[in-house]
Amino acid sequence: MTLTNLNKPLQTILTQVNKSNSPHAKLIAVSKFFPSNNIVALYNDGLRDFAESYPQEFEQKIHELSHLKDIVWHFIGNIQSNKTKIIATHADYLHSLTKQSHAKRLNEQRPLIKPPLQVMIEVNISNEDNKHGLKSLEEILALADFIKQLPKLNLIGLMGMASHTKDSSLINQQFNRINELSASLRRNGYNSSELSIGTSNDYLLALNHSSTMLRIGSKIFGERNYDK
Repeated sequence: MTLTNLNKPLQTILTQVNKSNSPHAKLIAVSKFFPSNNIVALYNDGLRDFAESYPQEFEQKIHELSHLKDIVWHFIGNIQSNKTKIIATHADYLHSLTKQSHAKRLNEQRPLIKPPLQVMIEVNISNEDNKHGLKSLEEILALADFIKQLPKLNLIGLMGMASHTKDSSLINQQFNRINELSASLRRNGYNSSELSIGTSNDYLLALNHSSTMLRIGSKIFGERNYDK
């Protein structure tokens, strides 16, 4: 990925990606809690992929930035049953699918004029109770089989979030785990070409584990104010 007139943090990250074992990894700017003008600035730098985690904020930014026709929107947050229509209507990619009931609603609510929603199954690779995601291959295969029956959803891979720690060996173990699950998904006949791993805390490690999508926020935008 090569862009021009970049802010320094973004340029640094792209240089690291280009020199890594995963030079074709897509950089997704996680813009939650940042105003739309910050997105516009990165858009003007040439970035096109942006991610949101909260349906209401996502919908607001969709409307504020409707004039930017080629933005690619990713939804990466926890899915609420009563908010699936927002995701189905506006998202290009969904990284955090974990339930058949949500898949069914998304399929029903996806507009006919839009291409199938590109979805990833979220895996709880850290095995932490406060994180979402499926834990076993059996659960993943069951959801993958259900998605296969839905014409407006297209399964493309897995998403995971490693523990927030400085222990690189632990993070590496967790990234190895999701790679193993991805390989098992492929062996069972499902598409798992995309691997959404790597955040501001661990993207350099993720690049050594075949990441195809990096979800980076604070390294690009700066620290968030969660009290807003």
